[in-house]
Amino acid sequence: MEDYTFWHHTNIIIHVSIGTIALLLGLIIVFKKKGGEKHRKMGRWFLMQLSIVILTALLGFFAFNANQFLLVLTLVAGYNGYSGFRTLQTKSNSPELVDIAVASATLCSGIFFLYYIESIGMIWAPVIIYSTVGYLFLIIAYDFLRYLIPKNKYGNLWFYEHIYKMISAFTALTAAAAGNILPDYKPYSQFLPSVLGTCLAIGFIVYFYRK
Repeated sequence: MEDYTFWHHTNIIIHVSIGTIALLLGLIIVFKKKGGEKHRKMGRWFLMQLSIVILTALLGFFAFNANQFLLVLTLVAGYNGYSGFRTLQTKSNSPELVDIAVASATLCSGIFFLYYIESIGMIWAPVIIYSTVGYLFLIIAYDFLRYLIPKNKYGNLWFYEHIYKMISAFTALTAAAAGNILPDYKPYSQFLPSVLGTCLAIGFIVYFYRK
């Protein structure tokens, strides 16, 4: 930390502090009763903290050449958080220009990341790199393809999308934190949180579907 500039050091402190708050909020939301004003309020707080985490991650990458791989985890968290929030807002699969623009920008960012990481040499395990970016592309592809689902078939899919994407945003943040805190346990510290989060999301979806 001694070699970092004042602004780099400050950016790290903000990123870690707000990220910790976002993780704690996400944990509370996961285990608290769903629905209601309290749930919505905590969800908005989580998204606000997530926005700051994304901004500081982007600043760290472009201004201070910070950890490249954790940036793509932040992209996964940010896009899932945004898309999960928008599905709750719109409750439909009608195309919206803002959603198409955000999905396209995130897709371009993922492609740029792959080009950049290969140009400087694959310093992370390829299986982790490609699976993470591939997952991001898969979510974006679904968001484009869901516009083709007939309205009478789409029904309440927005509700399950919301569950899956918000939990994915939370677990992507968890994976980024675990990768930093437990570097000696890579790649397991990076992908296990995402695996567990996926199982958790599927469990919630099955529970609410049956309910």
